[in-house]
Amino acid sequence: MSPTLPPEPNPPSAGEQRRRQVMGDSFVDRALAGVNAFTQPLQDHTSDHAWGSTWLREGLALKQRSLCTVAMLAALGHTHELKGHLRGAINNGATLVELREVLLHVAPYAGVPASGAAFRAASEWLAAEGLGFDDAPSE
Repeated sequence: MSPTLPPEPNPPSAGEQRRRQVMGDSFVDRALAGVNAFTQPLQDHTSDHAWGSTWLREGLALKQRSLCTVAMLAALGHTHELKGHLRGAINNGATLVELREVLLHVAPYAGVPASGAAFRAASEWLAAEGLGFDDAPSE
C-alpha cells in the first residue's frame, strides 16, 4: 500500500498573483501565514475581489491605483494597511515625493488629523524600510 500524499495546493488565482506583484511575496506570505478555517474566506474574498476584479481592471495604471489606495487608506485612518500599500506604491513606480504629496493632499479633503496620522505611519514605515526622504530623488 502506498502512502497517501497531501493534496497539491491550488495554484494562485489571478487576484493573488496581482496581489503578489504589487505587494511582494513576503508581504502576501505574511498575510496568508496566519490563515485558518475562520479567516480563509476573508483572504479568498480579498484576493478574488479587491485584487482580482478591481486591481486587474484596465483604465488605471498600477501606479495610479496605488496612489488612489494610499489616499483612501490615509483619509480613512487605516494606517496599518497604509504601510503595506506604501511599499506597493513604490513597487508600482511611485516616488517618495509623490507619496508625500498624496498624503498632504489628504489634509484639505479628509482633515489634518487623518493626514497627520498618515504622515506618522509613513515615517514609521520609512524608518523600518531604511529609507530616508532626504535621499529621495526630486522630480
